[in-house]
Amino acid sequence: MMMRLMGAAVAALCLALPAAAQTGSPDAALLARGRHLVEVTGACGNCHTPMGPQGPDMTRALAGGNVFDEPPFRAVASNITQDPETGIGRWTDAQIGRAIREGIRPDGRIIGPPMPIGLYRGLSDRDLAAMVAYLRTVAPVRNAVEASVYRIPLPPAYGPPVATVPDPADNPVARGAYLANAVAHCMECHTPMVDGRNDFSRIGAGGMEFRGPWGVSVARNLTPHANGIGGWTDAEIIRAITTGVSQNGRPLAPPMAFWAYRSMTPQELSDLVSYLRSLPPQP
Repeated sequence: MMMRLMGAAVAALCLALPAAAQTGSPDAALLARGRHLVEVTGACGNCHTPMGPQGPDMTRALAGGNVFDEPPFRAVASNITQDPETGIGRWTDAQIGRAIREGIRPDGRIIGPPMPIGLYRGLSDRDLAAMVAYLRTVAPVRNAVEASVYRIPLPPAYGPPVATVPDPADNPVARGAYLANAVAHCMECHTPMVDGRNDFSRIGAGGMEFRGPWGVSVARNLTPHANGIGGWTDAEIIRAITTGVSQNGRPLAPPMAFWAYRSMTPQELSDLVSYLRSLPPQP
């Protein structure tokens, strides 16, 4: 049964990926979109690029190795460069796409948290193809990383194979919801976690703790509640996202990827604010 599901997932992805991504000759627009998704809105490097005292080490971009040691798991970010031995250089386009959107490696193993597969299942076919095409251009970096260890059971799958996902509806809240969930996975960090999994009944309520060289930072409540961003202006929200400065002028701590989000487009930032304003207030 598992092999049939895996085969169906591969077949579905091959149908979903445009021919340019499958043949290895993507057009400029597809690559530009992929670069923006990986480097800016998706901020993949925030987890997959080794971190130094001053932030991501861009000489080893996307080479993996960051450790997320929490009670439910000790997860180690994978090398997603084109290195054939320690990265994804030997994976097919379909295998890369399935790992991102289905959470299944080429050998059938399930990818666990904090990779937000439940949210990435909502990536549109167009954007998934763009990300795969761009990842093909990433310079190979040899960096073998240790295997992740999970102290919680992983699911046999995150759901049935995803056949096809359209682009979001053309309105600000829908575009913002797509950006905050499927692409930038803001809600993965800003929604409380119970037993290693997000409690989406309290979406955007914050409270998750992140430990690093900076100490301990706590994800903010992003809902329009008095304890959240209900009293913030649109400009203050955008400043926090792109520069890491809170409403009161206080610098915000990592791991928020301000270095990536500062390159988001004005339209993306406006859509994101529209979505955050639409969330049910959470105390």
